[in-house]
Amino acid sequence: MMKRWPLILFLLAVSCGPGKPSAPRKLTREFPAMEIPVMLTEPQERGEWLGQHFWDRFTAPDSLYFCDSLTVNGVPKEDLEKQMSVFATLLQRLPLQDGARAMTTLFSRLDAFQTARPGGNVFAETSALVSRYFYDPNSPFRSEDLYLPFVEKLAVSAHTPESMRMAYQWDARMCALNRVGTQAADFQFIDTAGKRRTLYGIRARYTLLVFGNPDCHACKELVVQLEEDPVARRLVADSSLKVVDIYIDEDIPLWKERMESYPSAWINGYDPTFTIRENLVYNVRALPSLYLLDAKKTVLLKDALPEQVLAYLQQ
Repeated sequence: MMKRWPLILFLLAVSCGPGKPSAPRKLTREFPAMEIPVMLTEPQERGEWLGQHFWDRFTAPDSLYFCDSLTVNGVPKEDLEKQMSVFATLLQRLPLQDGARAMTTLFSRLDAFQTARPGGNVFAETSALVSRYFYDPNSPFRSEDLYLPFVEKLAVSAHTPESMRMAYQWDARMCALNRVGTQAADFQFIDTAGKRRTLYGIRARYTLLVFGNPDCHACKELVVQLEEDPVARRLVADSSLKVVDIYIDEDIPLWKERMESYPSAWINGYDPTFTIRENLVYNVRALPSLYLLDAKKTVLLKDALPEQVLAYLQQ
């Protein structure tokens, strides 16, 4: 019996939290996917159910798997990231309120698991993936409205390191700006003719607000995408869609030199007082940053990809 103690101590040391010596059953496992009940037949109903239960088996605290530099609760890290991609894709297809509710559920399950199994890496590793997929400005799945309910709880959780809480509180504050379904913040700008204008002074069925830069490669690609898309081109031509491109950086002479790079059908301008950036009227984390607004300046899409804007307009 004495010879078996080192193995038992090793198992306890690398498992996801404390448990009985016989609790660990295997080193790794496939991600424990959920099976949608057969009685749910409507696609929307099935998607909503899966959003709520996607992580149930992975975060169930009644069985103990290993956590180390390569695994999270028995699941290899690369497999866990693939599942986060599947989850993010699912949430993008759900109504926003259902997606936000799924994110709240995910956090609650992670928080409960960490309480039941302290010492493992499930809470930290999964939370880091959520931040990367839903808040990184380079992520194709980014959505501040989906990340907000998660980061609000992350900022106050007892399982969040004290050194990280202020950063998460800041992220939550930024995500709360100009949310989908709310009225976009108004601001003043100077257009290419030197006229002082306001966002709310733009009259159109749709307004595409663009925070860009004439030297930004992705901004140049946006110009091409909008001009080549037949629906967007038609909407701009009949004034149903107004594209308002605002420069928020400080090199105004450079912006004036590059005016000709903007389409003449667009409304182009700059922030003369740098209020948008300095007062954080909008959370501009990468360029271009796109907001699609309706006639009343209600936010329809926030920090959207060009493809998302075009898909919305094509509806």
